[in-house]
Amino acid sequence: MAAKANIIVDQSTTFNTTLDLTDDYDRPIDLTGFTAEAQIRKWYTSSNVVSFDVSLPNAANGQIQLALSANTTKNMAYGRYVYDVITIDGSGTVTRVVEGILTVTPEVTTVVYP
Repeated sequence: MAAKANIIVDQSTTFNTTLDLTDDYDRPIDLTGFTAEAQIRKWYTSSNVVSFDVSLPNAANGQIQLALSANTTKNMAYGRYVYDVITIDGSGTVTRVVEGILTVTPEVTTVVYP
C-alpha cells in the first residue's frame, strides 16, 4: 500500500522535495536498478497531466526527488490536485509508493521570466 503524503506548492516558484522510502522497520528501501515516475492531475480521471521531473539521487538509500520548474507551477491553476509516485523495478514490476493531495497556493507577486 502506498504511503500518504500531502504536498503544498507555491504557484510560480521552483519546487523540489526528496522522498525517503523505508520499509516497515524504518530501513531504507534499496532502489538500485529502479526507475520512478510521478504525475499530478486535477482529478483522478482528468486527461490533463503535469509530470514531475523525477530522479533517484541516492537510490541505494531509497531517495526519490520530485521537482517542478517555476514555469510549470506558474501554468498550474491554484487549488487542489491529486498525485502519485510509482517505481518500476528491473523486471517491470510497477509499485505505487506515495500518493496524496497536492495544493497549489496562488501567487501574489507576478514573476517575469527571461
